[in-house]
Amino acid sequence: MQLDIWSDVACPWCAVGRAHLQQALEHLAERDGVQAPTVTVRWRSFELDPSAPAVREGDHVQRLADKYGMSRSRADAMVQQMQERGRALGLDFDFGRLRPGNTFDAHRLLHLAHERGVQDALKERLFRAYFAEGVAVGRPDELVAVAVDAGLDEDEVREVLASDRYADAVRADERAAAQLQIRGVPFFVVDERYGVSGAQPPEVMVQVLGEAWQKRLRSPAEGAAASDPATACGPEGCEV
Repeated sequence: MQLDIWSDVACPWCAVGRAHLQQALEHLAERDGVQAPTVTVRWRSFELDPSAPAVREGDHVQRLADKYGMSRSRADAMVQQMQERGRALGLDFDFGRLRPGNTFDAHRLLHLAHERGVQDALKERLFRAYFAEGVAVGRPDELVAVAVDAGLDEDEVREVLASDRYADAVRADERAAAQLQIRGVPFFVVDERYGVSGAQPPEVMVQVLGEAWQKRLRSPAEGAAASDPATACGPEGCEV
């Protein structure tokens, strides 16, 4: 069963969605007396802010307050809430170290990682670098160590970053997102039929994946969509 996930490195709900998906897949694999689905995951490109510079230095909480016209204390409370949500899932969100920036090169490396069989490892490593370690993923020189740590060859990583390799693949993913009318991420597409928007709880993902698998075993069927815009990031932001 194919699972395509449109996502951005700079999206906290995408990191939460990945953690929820892992829990769902573990649950499906542990169910007694039920044939577990074999799920092949592919991460697809989605840039929340394609015009972003390589890095935006400064105070993330204040940027958040200014962007949404709220008090700093309200923005800080929202950040704390997201950090607590991440902590409950084993995710280290340190928004005080955040250095937002352009994610195009990170997406290009994810396409390389797909070809080398380490795409999910790189996705997890990029989330950790961006949200916990203060890595500016818009700077190629800072991306190299992250990519190598995920299992990619350093010389090839540098070669990709010095060229426009995989640029067309990133744009193709983004065109596909537009055709599917994806306006927020994470967005999950199961077997090219079942659309799930937002970082759905593990039990929702278990239900969607389980139903898709059973229908796949029986006969082709039209898919349904699940969504929760409060658990996704879009071009206008995600308020965290």
